[in-house]
Amino acid sequence: MSPDSSIYVAGHRGLVGSALVRRLEAAGHRNILKRTHAELELGDAAAAAAKVGGILANNSYPAQFIAENLAIQTNVIHEAYRAGVKRLVFLGSSCIYPRDCPQPIKEEYLLTGPLEATNRPYAIAKIAGIEMCWSYNRQYGTRFLSVMPTNLYGPGDNYDLQTSHVLPALIRKMHEAKERSDREVVVWGTGTPRREFLYSDDMADACLMLMNLSDDLFEAMLEQYQPPLINVGCGEDVTIRDLAETVAKVVGFPGKLVFDTTKPDGTMRKLLDVGRMFSLGWRPAVSLSEGIRLAYGDFQGSLRAAVA
Repeated sequence: MSPDSSIYVAGHRGLVGSALVRRLEAAGHRNILKRTHAELELGDAAAAAAKVGGILANNSYPAQFIAENLAIQTNVIHEAYRAGVKRLVFLGSSCIYPRDCPQPIKEEYLLTGPLEATNRPYAIAKIAGIEMCWSYNRQYGTRFLSVMPTNLYGPGDNYDLQTSHVLPALIRKMHEAKERSDREVVVWGTGTPRREFLYSDDMADACLMLMNLSDDLFEAMLEQYQPPLINVGCGEDVTIRDLAETVAKVVGFPGKLVFDTTKPDGTMRKLLDVGRMFSLGWRPAVSLSEGIRLAYGDFQGSLRAAVA
């Protein structure tokens, strides 16, 4: 990509889109196309970015998760083909892989077993997007790549306890408990599941690296990987208990953690095999503790902005 390349970022105000815009601007790109939902509606009844959320949100709004994501990605992928877009990165999620597949999760494990029930509508929508990218590449000669990041967090995250993922939910819970001088914080599940986390700006760096590969390397990826799929993560995971303890330390909550075992754990482990990505020379730069510190600073900033 040259500094003058036209680059459209769907959902540029969200966690992923805002990270991509920051990295593109820092790299000197001057022609970044950004449209709000009011300016450009990508789905008949959807916001201008994929609908994402944690276990509670997936369980509460399964119809919206599958309908909105299918509508958005279908429109974007098809219109990218019609417009002659040179390269497209379709972002999915590690939940596309079977619930009980071997660890770490290789790209070829896609569609080899049953999905995790708590987020199946979202996963199926994303799998359809991967298949659509592959189909358009085969039939129309497009260069559409599917990138599957692990659990993302960072500036612009969703901290709504009804719809957020585990890490931003823990940040908000710990902060509010500290402000109230609570003695304990309740964490969903047993604390034993393991999760991998990647700071959003690291994910953006990975996407920019992929989009800037030479034509030969990019074409080779599309031909070699069937479907055209690559995992992006840090290659390490932690238990939910360890995550909660780290968040408590960063936030400064000194109380007790109580694990509500009546709540679902979800998949017990989801560690991505990132060998393909690492072989290209990319590595994440932000550690989990540093990323949580940065995310907490962003959360505090959002609170100050709301008061102002």
